[in-house]
Amino acid sequence: MNRRLLRNFDIPLAFSALALSLASLVILSSASLSVVPAGGDSLMYVKRQALSLGIGVVVFLIVAATEYSDWARYSRIIYVVNTVLLVAVLVMGRSALGAQRWLGPLQPSEIAKISIIITLATFLVERNKPITRLGDFLPVLAHVAIPMALILRQPDLGTSLVFLAITFGTLFMAGAPAKHILGIVGSGLGAVAAALWLHVNRGLRLPLKEYQIKRLIVFINPKIDPLDSGYHVIQSQIAVGSGGIWGKGLFAGTQNRLNFLPEQHTDFIFSVIGEELGFAGCVFILALYFLLLWRVIKIMQVSRDHFGCLLAAGVFSMMSFHVLVNVGMTLGVMPITGIPLPFVSFGGNSLLTNAVGIGLLESIAMRRQKIMF
Repeated sequence: MNRRLLRNFDIPLAFSALALSLASLVILSSASLSVVPAGGDSLMYVKRQALSLGIGVVVFLIVAATEYSDWARYSRIIYVVNTVLLVAVLVMGRSALGAQRWLGPLQPSEIAKISIIITLATFLVERNKPITRLGDFLPVLAHVAIPMALILRQPDLGTSLVFLAITFGTLFMAGAPAKHILGIVGSGLGAVAAALWLHVNRGLRLPLKEYQIKRLIVFINPKIDPLDSGYHVIQSQIAVGSGGIWGKGLFAGTQNRLNFLPEQHTDFIFSVIGEELGFAGCVFILALYFLLLWRVIKIMQVSRDHFGCLLAAGVFSMMSFHVLVNVGMTLGVMPITGIPLPFVSFGGNSLLTNAVGIGLLESIAMRRQKIMF
């Protein structure tokens, strides 16, 4: 990386990602207290997240310094390795929270997000055909279907939905008609609604765990099962609503500290922000996401080639979907799917995935000019 490239370094993009990561350490210092075992280190999760952040910065710099177009050369290898890892999880993976997602410290479903962004962008560029008919979607969906099916088998419904967001977001930037994309999405939502109705009223068996089905059902009305499936969202709404404008103060959230709020350091960390930092804290965090996503859109616009544009579109789709669903489920306007909040939720694999995404974006931004003086 030389000075000519550094002139195009997107400072607002890097700043927003780093600011969110640092804010995470502050919020985790409170959110993780009630989940640390008795006699354990009260800063255990904060230290682990800080270590992941340090590794993430190194990974980000390496990816940003790499010519982004080089990733296309290894697309097939990336796809095969990704598939092998996902199969290995099903064969010898470690289970946690009802799902078999881990190979040692690695969570291959997180790696798969970046893998599918790279391989899908490469697939569309090499195909070099306009997507104008519904039949043109089939090869693309087939490309995504194998890793998505393996992830759904773990089961990990949330990451499977992220795959769909990446796919349709990338297809839209590749020129696919919006009416076709909306038609497919609408048909899918209709099929899900019909399947749930048949499950409840006709006993139809669905390829999901029972707790996942219950989460989808109680999304309509959490009070149907307030002590089990609806408990999470009810407690989250109480936490966010009780924060008011300025919040109760860091370390002063009762829903958080008394452990009424489940998974407060991971999936429901935005609820902690709402309770302890209030509406003002939520707006600050969302403003950082707005800045980050706005810069991603600008990078899409100035990319020097179609491949860079599609890479940026994939990263944008992944991160925006994560923010939309995570914040939505804490407020009760989205089903609970276990999707973390980018850069803020505790989790080393998630943080590294997002660091790679930001690195790809910076690589595209710095190389947006074909000839540089």
